[in-house]
Amino acid sequence: MKIKTGLGQDSHAFEPGLGKALILAGVTFEYEKGLRGNSDADVVLHSLTNAISSITGRNILGKVADELCQRGITDSCKYLQCALDDLNDWQIEHIAISLECLEPKISPQIEKMKSNIAELCKISTSDVGITATTGESLTAFGRGEGIQALTIITVSKK
Repeated sequence: MKIKTGLGQDSHAFEPGLGKALILAGVTFEYEKGLRGNSDADVVLHSLTNAISSITGRNILGKVADELCQRGITDSCKYLQCALDDLNDWQIEHIAISLECLEPKISPQIEKMKSNIAELCKISTSDVGITATTGESLTAFGRGEGIQALTIITVSKK
């Protein structure tokens, strides 16, 4: 069996002021600040999209996502779907996601996030792992200035 592993990363600073929703893995958090970006700035789905792009060789975040944003499509689920469409005959075996942020607390929403990612990727929730850390205030994310997501995805040939 042929196996590939992809790595993706994304980070966004918090948007100054109120009004933008905080969306992570397609889940809306009850938090007073959203993330800055042209889209919904969902760092989790962006990181996953980048991980898939590292396998397929076609970058979605950038030109493809920019064109979608210009047409008013700002839902990161749509960007992820573009990347998933490129997988062709590769089957997702596992997705591992690590978040770094001081706030909001991620743990209460992990199961909902896993469920949403599993549904989007058409895999079992047991094939999605999500962890979170504050990073002990060593980075801007750990100091509460934004959120960073790292994703590793393992795929096999169908």
